[in-house]
Amino acid sequence: MSNNRRDFIKLAGLGLVGSAIPQFAKAESQELLYQRSQKQYQQIFNMSGYAAPKLETVRVGVIGLGQRGPGAVDRLSKIEGVEIKALCDLIPERVDKMQEKLKGTKHNPEGFSGSVYAWKKLVDRNDLDLIYIVTPWDWHTPMAVYAMENGKHAAVEVPAAKTLEECWQLVETSEKTKKHCMMLENCCYDFFELMTLSMARDGFFGEIIHTEGAYIHDLLWLNFMKEGDGGYQDMWRLKENYRDGNLYATHGLGPICQIMDINRGDQMDYLTSLSSADFHMADKARELAEQDNFFGSFAEKQFGGNMNTTIVKTKKGRSMMIQHDVTSPRPYSRLHAISGTKAFAQKYPVQKISKEHSWLKEDEIKVIEEKYTPEIVKKVGELAKQIGGHGGMDFMMDWRLIDCLRNGLPLDQDVYDAALWSAISPLSEWSVAHRSNSIDVPDFTGGSWKENKPVEITLKGGGTTKVIV
Repeated sequence: MSNNRRDFIKLAGLGLVGSAIPQFAKAESQELLYQRSQKQYQQIFNMSGYAAPKLETVRVGVIGLGQRGPGAVDRLSKIEGVEIKALCDLIPERVDKMQEKLKGTKHNPEGFSGSVYAWKKLVDRNDLDLIYIVTPWDWHTPMAVYAMENGKHAAVEVPAAKTLEECWQLVETSEKTKKHCMMLENCCYDFFELMTLSMARDGFFGEIIHTEGAYIHDLLWLNFMKEGDGGYQDMWRLKENYRDGNLYATHGLGPICQIMDINRGDQMDYLTSLSSADFHMADKARELAEQDNFFGSFAEKQFGGNMNTTIVKTKKGRSMMIQHDVTSPRPYSRLHAISGTKAFAQKYPVQKISKEHSWLKEDEIKVIEEKYTPEIVKKVGELAKQIGGHGGMDFMMDWRLIDCLRNGLPLDQDVYDAALWSAISPLSEWSVAHRSNSIDVPDFTGGSWKENKPVEITLKGGGTTKVIV
């Protein structure tokens, strides 16, 4: 059998044969999604707290050089112990541009491009340890699964999966191969979020009662921007908005899940979700279609609602609220709120902390900051701000990932987090479609959440990796 034929069969098995941006993650039927939410899972191997063998040098292949990939390559090139060995994008010019940018550094990556098969050839190399995936959402699970099955750790942009079936694929593959699958949830590494995690670990809030997270960001203009003008390839991000649910839950969700020890002492039980009607997307599509025939097909589509609110009840009786709105003309908000029996903290529109019903004064907050600023921020926080990536949190995320791999430490976010946080989107779609009825949230840990240890983002056993400025 020819190599091309073998490639075709393997890719067909993953659903990777099709157009330049294939629609891999076909929406599950409502009945099938519900069935998969009820799945009782027997764990193969517990990846929570798992420490893979140390890697003195982390050899990286990056797939996707569009909106976020170039920034990732730049950040990784500034971390000690990283060797960027390979780059891939469907568009050859993007690969050429990044190779040129890395000239004069220790990195001399081979380029892969020109077809939907190119990324597979990168993964097939035997000199890579980590596959860093920065592609449209449909590709995330197929690429991460293929990477793990071929002996590589996978780091994948949010969301890691679009369907419950994909969530289960990630969990089962990671456990079977004992390879990490980390969803690159950079907001877990923002400064206030890290500080409130440290506060929660020390009991500052008392018992956590309720948390809130959100992604409210007016991206109406970006969703309708053509690829040639700087928009997303094949308008893929706009097409995601045909779905009606909490489509981008992870930014607000990740930090509060860690604070509440979700997957590590508590677990989501069920959720209910409600969406408003669409007051912007369809109108915008029709308006643009009158001026440009390119938008004619979008004018005929039905889009999901503007604002989605999803409520979660946990096994321990606590509550969570997660909101999503990327079309309304509202100020940016990545709400982060923690309500406990002793204290409360909130970020957006401003950062505030209260204790005993009163907002703390500036000098009191400075004392708290001095006490609870975690080691990772003290070590690389200022350098992270200089290097950038959402104010530095992208760099701290990448640095922490590499430092854990080099020192053989468990990752702060594991495959169960990737699956659970991603699962909110399809689960919320089901609830919205069923008049906000509740739906059970699957236990991707197979019950091990009862014994798994909470995340401790400390530098114990690590923190040895230098930053190359």
